[in-house]
Amino acid sequence: MTPSRAPEPHPDLKPLLETLDSSAAPALHELPVDEARAVLDDMFDDDADGPSIDLESVEDRTIDGPAGDLPIRVYRPAGETPRPTILFFHGGGFVVGSVDEHDDTCRKLAAETGYTVASVEYRLAPEHPFPAALEDCYAALEWAGEEIETLGGDRDRIVLAGDSAGGNLATATSLLSRDRGGVDPAHQLLIYPITGDITETDAYAENGDGYFLERDTMEWFDDCYFEREIDRGNVYARPRLAADLSDLPPATVVTAGFDPLRDDGARYAERLEADGVPVTHYHYDDMIHGFFGMFADPVNLGRAHEAYDDVTRALERALE
Repeated sequence: MTPSRAPEPHPDLKPLLETLDSSAAPALHELPVDEARAVLDDMFDDDADGPSIDLESVEDRTIDGPAGDLPIRVYRPAGETPRPTILFFHGGGFVVGSVDEHDDTCRKLAAETGYTVASVEYRLAPEHPFPAALEDCYAALEWAGEEIETLGGDRDRIVLAGDSAGGNLATATSLLSRDRGGVDPAHQLLIYPITGDITETDAYAENGDGYFLERDTMEWFDDCYFEREIDRGNVYARPRLAADLSDLPPATVVTAGFDPLRDDGARYAERLEADGVPVTHYHYDDMIHGFFGMFADPVNLGRAHEAYDDVTRALERALE
């Protein structure tokens, strides 16, 4: 069933959308890749104000990746161990985004759930096209399976999580690990994930312009990520194309009404359920792509806090 959208985006989004609409700055896809990344780095540079949420510890470290050292950032809240561990893959269309830019999101996930969060700095396209990012995320899951006790966790309660492109990587890593007989995650947290051909959905037509994530930028992301045309049909790049999704971990899926990825995420949730995978689907009909990270000034959305509450309850039911 196609999820709905509200008549208008939530009023709290109006200042942001008006600012984006009136901005004379070039869109990301109009910039060289390095400049696009620098724009986002500046946007999310909160070092002067300090961290948004204090935790017991935050540690940068490296693990062995398929192309050398793979950076991760480990967030530990106060509380007893062993506890679940969330392996988090950031969004950004596989081209932009970073551990730094998702620092607030991971801090809040750790604080709200009480779980350890390990955020992975996977390789980005176009320098490293598909399947480089997936290979890094799979290596991180293997590492977590082997070293989970050093994080105060246990092997039976690993959550693969991510937003947008990171949601794609989370479920693709689950699929790849199932097929290889690898680590068996306990849960998937998929926040407005990319899972199939979004151009075939109503949401792509309805929400492709004017709601933060736009059609031209999505096409640019795809062109950067896929070096070979044949890879666009690979099930590990587009998991909704897989013939069989059975035996994947239970999933929590988050979608937004004014997101061009809305129907894609909903269809994937339906596919998982049809193949016997338990799914909890939270739909926020008046929200846009990216809202899950908009919980602090200058865009402090009550609906974002609501989403964290919902996700936390879903994880508690699944893991505890």
